[in-house]
Order: sequence, then C-alpha cells, then structure tokens
Amino acid sequence: MKTEKIIKPANGYLMLVIMLLLFFSSITFSIQQETAVYILVTILSFIGFFGFILVNPNTSKVILLFGKYVGTVKDNGLYWANPFFRKKTISLRASNFDSERLKVNDKLGNPIMISTILVWRVTDTYKAAFDVDNYENFVRVQTDAAVRKLASMYPYDNFADEGHDEDITLRSSVNEVSEALEKEIDERLSIAGIEVLEARIGYLAYAQEIASAMLKRQQATAIVAARHKIVQGAVEMVEMALLELNKRQIVELDDERKAAMVSNLLIILCGDKEASPVVNTGTLSH
Repeated sequence: MKTEKIIKPANGYLMLVIMLLLFFSSITFSIQQETAVYILVTILSFIGFFGFILVNPNTSKVILLFGKYVGTVKDNGLYWANPFFRKKTISLRASNFDSERLKVNDKLGNPIMISTILVWRVTDTYKAAFDVDNYENFVRVQTDAAVRKLASMYPYDNFADEGHDEDITLRSSVNEVSEALEKEIDERLSIAGIEVLEARIGYLAYAQEIASAMLKRQQATAIVAARHKIVQGAVEMVEMALLELNKRQIVELDDERKAAMVSNLLIILCGDKEASPVVNTGTLSH
C-alpha cells in the first residue's frame, strides 16, 4: 500500500528567469537566422511555462505523470516541474462540517433528532486523493453513519424509575459521548487520510411526535423528586421539634396530641399554599 511522498521541485523563480531568457532569445535568433533549432527551442520554452506550480499556504499539490503518482508538494511557494505533470490541489486547512438533523432511535427505541459538528483536515494527501472517490463526500457520509451508530448505543436520558439506569446518556454525559463520537469518526475517516480535530453533538432533542409526552414525563419526574425532598425535610423538622419539646420539658404531650401536632406540622410544611393558623386561647383540653 502506497503512502504519501513529499517532494520539492525546482525553484520556480530561477526557472522563470531561465524560461524567459530562452523564450525571447530563441525568438530573436529564429527571426534572424530562421533555423529549425531555434524554432524548436521557442516551442519547448513555451511549453515549459506550463510546468510552474504555485502552492499557497496550507494547501498541497498532488503530482501525477500519466496516471502514476509522483509525489506531493506541501511547502508553499513557486516551483517548476515537468510540464506534463498533472497537478491536483488538496487543502490542508481545518474544515467544519455541520451535519443535518437526523431522525434515529436511541438505545431504548425512542425516536430522537440529532446532529453533529465536526472539525477535520487532511493529513495524508495520497489517501485523500486515491483511496476514496471524493473525500469531502466521504466525510459527510461516514459522519452520518457514526452518529446513527452512536445514538443507538446510548439512551437519551436516564430512566432509573423504569429500571433503565444508565451511567452514560446522550443528554447528560456530554464529554463521554463526544469522546466516543470523535473516536468512531476518526476510525472511519482514517482510510481517507483525514484527522478528526473535534467532534461534538450540535443538536439533540426528542422527535416531534413524542416531544410533548416526554416533556410531561420529565416535569412529572421533577415534581415527584421535589415532593420527596420536601416531605423528607418536613419529617426531619417535626422530629426535631418533638425532641426539643421533650428535652426542654416545655409541655407534656400524650400520643394523641403528638399525632395531631405531627399532622398539623406536616400539612403546613408540605402544603402548596400558605397555612392560616388558628390561635387557641383556651386550654389544651378544649
């Protein structure tokens, strides 16, 4: 299997001076002497002008000779090579790819909408030019395939109440999912000589047909969790109040009055609305 071969052709500025001298001097001598040799030199020097190669910063030129790979020029500048060389430009700059929103099923089978943002660049020009048909289209197709595979490996959210307790989810485990996505895409694009600089999820949401139901489910889960916290705190406060009353011996309460006190405190602490206290100006027996 061939790999990238870096070459450095002749200095283009020096060859430009030589070509200009040959071209104009041969024209002059061919006019004066009208010999076939100077005419041939004129034609060859004119053909030589097609051998110049201009390489811009962060670009490369893949050189071919009648279908055979000669090498790649990566150093920017003006060069000269065989005029019959075919030059193919490949950018070495970092490129962004924002994929379309794909509708896929997560690990639990829920339809979700997901897209990814990819930063990539070409590192091996030989693979990018000859191992794949179109490396830019290859990036798009393989990125979509990697996103579909990743989405099926993890659930959108953690549903511990239904017995689906997952350590990594698409919504909450951003760093872990991004690392897995980057690794998956990098393995797929290595065949084309492409390096993945960064890969992250750009958009993530439930599909439209279940978005409303899932939103209500999340709200219900949040309400239940909040109620659980409120009740837990209220029970601890009631327990603390009874202990302090008993410790300081402020008032003696039998089991019935303790139960009434606990009931009233729990209603006040756990209720949604403010309680309206009733002041008892009589005795505890009334």
